Amino acid sequence: MHAMNRRQMLQGSLAAAAAVGLGGTAAAQDAAPSRWKLITFTKFLQPLSYDEMAQQIAEIGFDGIEAPIRTGGHIEPENVAEELPKFVEALKKQGLTIDILTSSINSVDSPNAEETLKVAKELGIPRYRMSYYQYDLKKPVVRQLREAGAKLKDLAAMNEAIGIQAVYQNHSGSHYVGAPIWDIMSLVRQYDPKVVSMAFDIGHARVEGNTSWPIQWNLVQSHLGSVYIKDFKGNKGRADWCSVTEGELPGEFWKLLKASQYNGPISLHVEYLHGEEAKQVSNHIAAMKRDLAWLKEKLA
Repeated sequence: MHAMNRRQMLQGSLAAAAAVGLGGTAAAQDAAPSRWKLITFTKFLQPLSYDEMAQQIAEIGFDGIEAPIRTGGHIEPENVAEELPKFVEALKKQGLTIDILTSSINSVDSPNAEETLKVAKELGIPRYRMSYYQYDLKKPVVRQLREAGAKLKDLAAMNEAIGIQAVYQNHSGSHYVGAPIWDIMSLVRQYDPKVVSMAFDIGHARVEGNTSWPIQWNLVQSHLGSVYIKDFKGNKGRADWCSVTEGELPGEFWKLLKASQYNGPISLHVEYLHGEEAKQVSNHIAAMKRDLAWLKEKLA
């Protein structure tokens, strides 16, 4: 309770500061609905210690995080048993949780898969983001989709035994299973959504679906495990990722999200800084603050 009160005080301080520079945004922050947990992907905060990261995230005003626990992430898969409890405890002191564990797991044979998921479950982490399946376009796609389905079947059985949920993110690109969403949903829909669901990424859905993204949104409703927020601007037919404050996320998306039955985590991804700007953790923290204020205003 003490940690929660401290975090609430920090949020209040941030809102007061924002009132000076962001006008009406502060009121929107205070009015942010409790229906969703607002979290952020912490990939770019890896230079910080667990305690430093937890304090920064709490001060910004997030409810929790999506943490990369994978090769090259905050914690390497072989170190999960020793390190993940320390990470969770540091977050707990700030009233925060890991709501999505981003993994390197897409089959039962992935390195340290079972141990990672069991430790996560014991620590109260409810879900993990799977690693991608990819197509080799020199081979028939349908056959490869069946092969991915066989891997997912075994993984789903392990998830059910452990009591944890996998979410699969749609990602744009010519080699990704799930880029058109129809393909991966043909596999995911076979399972209880508590075992396998979708992480619907509106940014990537718009890259691939252009004006048809509402069809994709409709398609995943029965198995919606998380929502990812990111945005882009057009760049000669390619996505130029940018702050949500500068992109073109359609107003229709916010209407559909609010009208839906979804009440899980919403993960804000700040992955658009480049060059020298991207080397400074402080720049990512500033981007998170700005984008979270904007997101709360949209959801209010």
